[in-house]
Amino acid sequence: MLPAQGPTCQESILPRIKLTERTIEKLLAPDPSGKQVLHWDADLKGFGVLCSGVTSTKTFIAQRTLPDGKTRRVTVAAVNEMALSKAREEAADMLVDLRKGKDPKARSMTLQGALDAYLKKYDAKLSANTVSNYKDKVENHLTSWLDKPLNFITRDAVEKRHGEIAQKIALSNRWKGEVTANTTMAILRLLWNFAADQDPTLPQNPVRLRKQWFAEARRERMVEADDMPAFYKAVCALPNPVAADYLRFILFTGLRRREAALLKWAYVDFDKKLLHIPAINTKAKRKLDLPMSDFVRDLLVARRAVGKDPNDYVFPSHGKKTGYIAEPKFPLDAVAKACGVQVSVHDLRRTFITVAEETEISPMALKALVNHSLGNDVTEGYVQMRVERLRSPAQKVADRLKTLCGIVPIEGANVVAIG
Repeated sequence: MLPAQGPTCQESILPRIKLTERTIEKLLAPDPSGKQVLHWDADLKGFGVLCSGVTSTKTFIAQRTLPDGKTRRVTVAAVNEMALSKAREEAADMLVDLRKGKDPKARSMTLQGALDAYLKKYDAKLSANTVSNYKDKVENHLTSWLDKPLNFITRDAVEKRHGEIAQKIALSNRWKGEVTANTTMAILRLLWNFAADQDPTLPQNPVRLRKQWFAEARRERMVEADDMPAFYKAVCALPNPVAADYLRFILFTGLRRREAALLKWAYVDFDKKLLHIPAINTKAKRKLDLPMSDFVRDLLVARRAVGKDPNDYVFPSHGKKTGYIAEPKFPLDAVAKACGVQVSVHDLRRTFITVAEETEISPMALKALVNHSLGNDVTEGYVQMRVERLRSPAQKVADRLKTLCGIVPIEGANVVAIG
């Protein structure tokens, strides 16, 4: 139940009508004017139906002037969620509260409530990483707002908190914190819009009109061609063979960190030389079938020969509760110390994509290999990239990567040497 100010230039008020189930059904939503339209009840003063100007939403509301002269409007319920008779009864009680000077802010949806409601509604569509990220940003950086009603959060407060988040992180000597500040406010904006979709009486989004975001440089870090031999040699020399294979696997497949980490032997088809990544493990929530290049197949054959992990993970980590390798920070730091090339797991994916582009495979094949959306192009929408059509492009990229890494085959053997 959220309060708002009185009518604005984006809202129209029509003469009172006797609200019945039938008259409410005939009310237009969205209204042709493109503005919110209020239809007041002729029987109960302060009770009405608010029709959206852009969606089909119709909302029962109650509104009254408080003793201090301010107007407060509260949501009773969506028209499709409550019978008219019940809505009128609840509105009458709310109007009594308003007459007594009780501010509805005390009963408004809180930031914590908005976060919980959003995560509950979209639980099936959000990855575990996304859920964790949203909770982390809101609960750690907007802590003092969690139990506050959304309309407590003003544009000035957003401006101040945005800067405070970056400053606090910078003082910890970890990083600047500007990206975290931007991300936190973007999540707040998302949650506000989510709440506003359910309650059109919520005030204007205090984040929506922000202009002064911290500038974020586009991330372009990757393993450069000249550094590739030394980098690959350092990876192969890692004392942890699982970490070494995991990093080489990502470099030669372009998979995302979790897509590779969650790979199980059940997803590996050696006979057809295919990898099957289930939708639940991908960022796009689309299943991904990938042909194995000769390099990837040989790597997995060698890994399988080591023995099968009890949890079936291809890249197990028995020291982790998850049972699989997560963020290989220490191996990557060791590689950087050995060869001077500091990269992240995602930088390896970026390296794969860059090398693939240089091999001049078709843009659609590249998108399919890395599970990017084909976009809205009409022609692309009709083209289905069958997995066998990706086998040649995948091998072409692998061949180029092997050349860049200095990998040369040993004649007469199913092994390779590092040049």
